[in-house]
Amino acid sequence: MRAIRVASAALLGLSALTMTVPAAHASGDNSGFWARVAPTTVAPGGEVRLRATGCEQGVTVASAVFDTVTIPRGRTTARVTVDRDARPGAVYEVSFYCGTFWQTVDLTIAGGRPEPVRPDHPHKGVHAGGGGTLAGLDLKEIALGAALITAALGTAYHLSRRRTDEDGA
Repeated sequence: MRAIRVASAALLGLSALTMTVPAAHASGDNSGFWARVAPTTVAPGGEVRLRATGCEQGVTVASAVFDTVTIPRGRTTARVTVDRDARPGAVYEVSFYCGTFWQTVDLTIAGGRPEPVRPDHPHKGVHAGGGGTLAGLDLKEIALGAALITAALGTAYHLSRRRTDEDGA
């Protein structure tokens, strides 16, 4: 009889833990931030459409080939004109910033042979943001998870301890 109680308590604890996973995953997931430039090849002085999805705030877009522009909150696109003095054949980096997250997309200037534009400073690894360690830290969710785990452990202890009134000792 005691084995059934322990198994039931373990199953209850496992169920409580698995119930907290979807809520934590849904609220802290910022990996849906995507950025695109269309067309990816444009003539000097041409117009491109900037598209950013998955960001719940304004997105700042910067490049050496056009002025910095902000896609306002609630919108996903903006149009910019490429500088007329852009070097034909050059590949420019277009950076999209959404809070602590950012992505880069290459924009090729039509004409000539592609040669990448070198940044002033070398890259020092991936700028991936806080990820799941810091981003979206919500104390209410942490407290709820801790309360569920504590309740599951308390129930497991209560069900697995030997009761003197049931055994007749």
